[in-house]
Amino acid sequence: MSKSLQQKIVSRDELQERVAEWRHAGDRITLANGCFDVLHVGHVRYLHAARELGGKLIVAVNADASVRALKGEGRPVMPAEERAEILAALADVDAVVIFPEKDVRAIVREIRPDFHAKGTDYTVESVPERDEVEACGGRVVIVGDPKDHSASEMISRSRPRPQTS
Repeated sequence: MSKSLQQKIVSRDELQERVAEWRHAGDRITLANGCFDVLHVGHVRYLHAARELGGKLIVAVNADASVRALKGEGRPVMPAEERAEILAALADVDAVVIFPEKDVRAIVREIRPDFHAKGTDYTVESVPERDEVEACGGRVVIVGDPKDHSASEMISRSRPRPQTS
């Protein structure tokens, strides 16, 4: 992995330090999160739209155990470190952090983002962390294109179907 990608993938402590530096420089902070198990165009559009909110874009990626808990056995397809590296390679992304929890409430408390960007499969009211985001002074924003893409569907279609005789 290149040094520039390594610098984008950070621990929770490093993320807090980086956010403090960015805020000191006057930047706003946007948090996006998800499993990103198989990166597809819907993810790219979601992250690009999140970036357009302004400031720095942090992507929180579910750790392998939390993906399994959310998506079931056989997931994730790729380990968290590889998913993080792919996301870090995107121009719109300023930092990537891997988290073990099922949601990002703890990260919201740690970094207090100005915006928490979620995809169009949510409404502002249905975002699990909305209460925490608002309590920290941030705003939930729904971004990206319509939910016409799904890693789960892509994975399902790519697996061989049982033969019938």
